[in-house]
Amino acid sequence: MNRIDRVTAILIHLQSRRVVKASDLAERFQISLRTVYRDIRTLEEAGIPLVGEAGVGYSIMEGYRLPPIMLTQEEATAFLTAEKLVEKLTDASTRESYQSAMYKIKSVLRAGEKDHLEILEKHIEVVPNRYLPKDTNTANPLQTILKSIATKNVVHIHYFANHSQEKTNRAIEPVGVFYQSNHWHLIAYCRLRKDYRNFRTDRISKIEFTNESFIKEHPTLKTYLKEISKEKELHTVVIRFDKNILKFFGEQKYYNGYVSEKEVNGKVEMTFLTASLEGFARWFIMYGDMADIVQPVSLTKRVKEIARSIAKK
Repeated sequence: MNRIDRVTAILIHLQSRRVVKASDLAERFQISLRTVYRDIRTLEEAGIPLVGEAGVGYSIMEGYRLPPIMLTQEEATAFLTAEKLVEKLTDASTRESYQSAMYKIKSVLRAGEKDHLEILEKHIEVVPNRYLPKDTNTANPLQTILKSIATKNVVHIHYFANHSQEKTNRAIEPVGVFYQSNHWHLIAYCRLRKDYRNFRTDRISKIEFTNESFIKEHPTLKTYLKEISKEKELHTVVIRFDKNILKFFGEQKYYNGYVSEKEVNGKVEMTFLTASLEGFARWFIMYGDMADIVQPVSLTKRVKEIARSIAKK
């Protein structure tokens, strides 16, 4: 990126947030702090009313805004691709809001970019996994959850806990959401359990935004996810599979902690890191007649126990 493009991009970045730290700009544009300060000085010399405070960051004086900036063809295409993902991977409320935003974005595009998007729109699709059940949840929790995070308001949810097969009503303080294994997850402080919990949003049958604020400072979502990953004890599993069975794996191996593979004596030796040897043993049984457990011994023992139990039935 040349300097003119970078300075323009920095201005756009400054307009997108109330306050921006110099270190954030340095990280995003992969430049030194010294270069950031020089680029900021260039914007000030060009007449941009910037306010800078040591230890806080830079902001543009309230009321100053440049006219809408035209998108490049590549940026417009990226928005279209994101629209397809939002359409299939979020709830109805989020889809509606994003679609409304896309109409506003398209309204400022040049005629050439509009034609470009109309052509591409019919050539980009996100196809859901036909083997997974369709999400029939009508609670549309995502927008309510994100609003409560921004305003720090408590929400009430009606939740079905799969592990206990129990329906509960809970007051929660949301921390953040993340998408994993075809589902949206909510990390929140649960007042019922008096601890942080991971809620799958498709198991929320009802959600209510309340006027009650919470003052507790919760860890960031990134911090929480990092901590829970440390808490899990991971077991190293090494399996040798016959090659002709690999075509049936699909994404299953990734769900079971796949790390790497190599060829050994005409077979494919795969290494996994799993948090549940019990769960892994039950997955392994599907392919057990065409695979050998290299390690650990405890996995071999458990697989034999399960097999004996099946044989008795």
